[in-house]
Amino acid sequence: MRQVNESVPQEFILLGFSDQPWLELPLFVVFLISYMVTIFGNLTIILVSRLDPKLHTPMYFFLTNLSLLDLCYTTCTVPQMLVNLCSTRRVISYGGCVAQLFMFLALGATECVLLAVMSFDRFVAICQPLHYSVIMHQRLCLQLAAASWITGFSNSVWLSTLTLQLPLCGPHIVDHFLCEVPALLKLSCVDTTANEAELFFVSVLFHLIPLTLILVSYAFIAQAVLRIQSAEGRRKAFGTCGSHLIVVSMFYGTAISMYLQPPSPNSKDRGKMVSLFYGIIAPMLNPLIYTLRNKDVKEAFKRLVARVFLVKK
Repeated sequence: MRQVNESVPQEFILLGFSDQPWLELPLFVVFLISYMVTIFGNLTIILVSRLDPKLHTPMYFFLTNLSLLDLCYTTCTVPQMLVNLCSTRRVISYGGCVAQLFMFLALGATECVLLAVMSFDRFVAICQPLHYSVIMHQRLCLQLAAASWITGFSNSVWLSTLTLQLPLCGPHIVDHFLCEVPALLKLSCVDTTANEAELFFVSVLFHLIPLTLILVSYAFIAQAVLRIQSAEGRRKAFGTCGSHLIVVSMFYGTAISMYLQPPSPNSKDRGKMVSLFYGIIAPMLNPLIYTLRNKDVKEAFKRLVARVFLVKK
């Protein structure tokens, strides 16, 4: 029998991978390197996109939003994880847990919507090229970006409130390396079937619906590209969408495997590994994917570096 504790806990113990201590040093190194690469890569994309006039287009405006989101994503989880990996007392304050839960939910839902918005931008660019500047005007871009952030944070307010209202049983040990809804539900002293159903509903809403819109957009894009006569034109069209498709595949593949698969004996460890990829590895890879596959970003980065060296001289 677990002890019922209706009062607000002062802190939570995050088990993380404490049952596999040999992993702690390699994980610390991997997390630290990933975090540094994520910060550098995403800040580079933000700076290049804002400072280079040639990248003042809807595509790079949304890419800037994605980079900012990835920066926030990793910052709300990785520093605490690094501290806990170096400490014998792996704890997080109640306030820190609430903030982490809220931000993780908000940013995850925001990215779901934002990736769908980015696919719509690519759809208009390829299927309606002559009307692109008229359709994707600055006001619409701002509205779409704002709608993505507002939708994500509104979802987080709802889910976080429902989760934090549950009475908790002591000891407050979270079998995870971050405060996430499924891990916190296991600490509850009451039946969480309704909460689990709501979490599943929200997961379907924020994963399958945007993914469906993305797939529909790319079906029309594929049709439009196949009608292009020149091989160079088809290659260029597919090139503008390739990076986005890779990011979509990584994000939705890991998200669906984490939230929409039925429970299994290995679901606990699977959830931890998927969360690692979902919240740490993917934000690190996103800027690499967009820069290595994007000629415009690479040329803009070279111009920015050249400008910095000229100023120093």
